[in-house]
Amino acid sequence: MQLAQTDLAQLQELEECLWRSDTRFDHEFMDQTLAPDFFEFGRSGRTYRREDTLGAPAQTIHAVLPLRDFAIQLVEANVALVTYRSEVTYGDVVEHGRRSSIWSKSTRGWQLRFHQGTPIPPEIL
Repeated sequence: MQLAQTDLAQLQELEECLWRSDTRFDHEFMDQTLAPDFFEFGRSGRTYRREDTLGAPAQTIHAVLPLRDFAIQLVEANVALVTYRSEVTYGDVVEHGRRSSIWSKSTRGWQLRFHQGTPIPPEIL
């Protein structure tokens, strides 16, 4: 089983859109992108539900794009696991994380079902 090139490109673009303020805080885009049962385990350890994500206040995101170590594995025909490393600056602090997302493809296109962020301590960068 392999994903078509168009799906690979679309998944990378969708994942990177979540790190751009103009799309991340576009309610219509996010409503279409997040699956009805979406949830996230954040870097902080908190659990976020779809409504938390949709209701997040807009802010500037200082993320390094393209995403580093970006990889996609097909779990089954219409389910993909996306993994990468994030680098985001908050004030004077740069935070690194390992990220994983589960995307599923339906008649509406690719939708994000699950996301997890895990901090990477400076000593293992």
